[in-house]
Amino acid sequence: MKINRREFLGAGLAALAVEMSVPAAAKVSPPPRRRNVLLIVSDDHGYDLGCTGGKVRTPALDALAREGVLFTDAYASVSSCSSSRATLYTGLYSHTNGMYGLSHDVHNFSLLDDVKTLPWMLKQSGYATALVGKLHVKPEALLAYDAWLEPERPLVRDVAVMGHAAGRWMREQGDKPFFLTVAYSDPHRAGDVSNFGNTRDWPEVKRERYQPSDVVIPSHLPDLPGVRADLAEYYEAVSRMDTGLAILLHELRESGHEDDTLVIYLSDNGRPFPGAKDNLYYEGIHLPLIVRAPGALKRGLRNRGMVSWIDITPTILDWTGVTPPNGYHYLPLPGRSILPILGEADPKGWDEVFATHSFHEIDQYYPTRSLRTRKYSYFLNLKPELEVPIASDVALSPSWKAITATPGAKLGKRTLDAFHHRSAEELYDLTVDPDEVVNLAGDKKYAAVLADLRRQLDSWRTKTRDPWQKGVTDPFGRAR
Repeated sequence: MKINRREFLGAGLAALAVEMSVPAAAKVSPPPRRRNVLLIVSDDHGYDLGCTGGKVRTPALDALAREGVLFTDAYASVSSCSSSRATLYTGLYSHTNGMYGLSHDVHNFSLLDDVKTLPWMLKQSGYATALVGKLHVKPEALLAYDAWLEPERPLVRDVAVMGHAAGRWMREQGDKPFFLTVAYSDPHRAGDVSNFGNTRDWPEVKRERYQPSDVVIPSHLPDLPGVRADLAEYYEAVSRMDTGLAILLHELRESGHEDDTLVIYLSDNGRPFPGAKDNLYYEGIHLPLIVRAPGALKRGLRNRGMVSWIDITPTILDWTGVTPPNGYHYLPLPGRSILPILGEADPKGWDEVFATHSFHEIDQYYPTRSLRTRKYSYFLNLKPELEVPIASDVALSPSWKAITATPGAKLGKRTLDAFHHRSAEELYDLTVDPDEVVNLAGDKKYAAVLADLRRQLDSWRTKTRDPWQKGVTDPFGRAR
């Protein structure tokens, strides 16, 4: 069975009201006096939810979606772990904030020295801050959380311990507002890339097993036994994370702060399979985003606004009433708060997202910039002479081994050669080619469309000070 990649849901849902940035005519419920934030970040979780018709069992995420807003067209601005997290924490694209690739080990990418982060900004306004789990952004000093509870242990997936640690910390804050980030390692692959950490039951978290026959094959993958078995392991890791989420949200409720805490759930990048993670194609950046806001007058809404992870920092700053610092060359922040559109199914003016990619690992360089609209996706590959690399965990995966061992196997409709070797420009008409296979960049009938998207992308690169754009740095490599 092939999954339907597009979910266009009906309009007509009534407007929700939240304080700040809401039109005066909107009806609002009284806002809580304190405004806490719980930001939940999963690792490599694609758009795989039970409530969207998938086969993976995610009762906690499904319940959160019923209590809040599920964004059906939400996108990461980069499909690489550290770069994406850095965008969440700074409100800046990765080519602006300096986190061009992975932060750990020999890769060693880090934020620019004078970038300000969410934890830092909120602390200046009296917020208590804590991180549970994975950071994966450097330097740690710039994030400046007050506490780092249960630091990431890649081979330990005890999501219950993480939830309880978060609960204890929330109860300790008393009347002080807080910003808490809970960042799971699930469903990232483990050291043995075939098992996703699926090695045991934990005291409060039993294994949720899946058979290869249970899975839905995404459109970017072939239906092969090795791929099915790999997806079954991935499903188990998603379900384990979901159980942890249930424990975490129970702890929030028991802390007494459920009614004054904005809850945001999202993933850093696409599922860790060929054609998704580490790619700016649809499956690499189209991800789950669920927002539950106290004071919402409507629940269970599905919102088709094209929102981006670049909008997460402005949303949190809007909720908390914190103003970003002035004086840095890239301000104002390029994103915008999504609070005003939480009660809409089809918000106007949310019809495009930009994306960027430079590195993943230090030896995996393939810089790309992209613009995605309702109808088209456009990619500018800055070094088309290079072969597109594959993230190590994906290259070592059972899926990739099965694909490369099968003569004629494709990544969905895309040949392996087309995946590895791309033109300088790619243009896809998503209304007839949602899998982004037929490149129209050389088709004269689309010349005007290409010129317009090229112009918009160039303007965006200028505004966001992309150092890969000619003229942004001087001959000595310094930003102008």
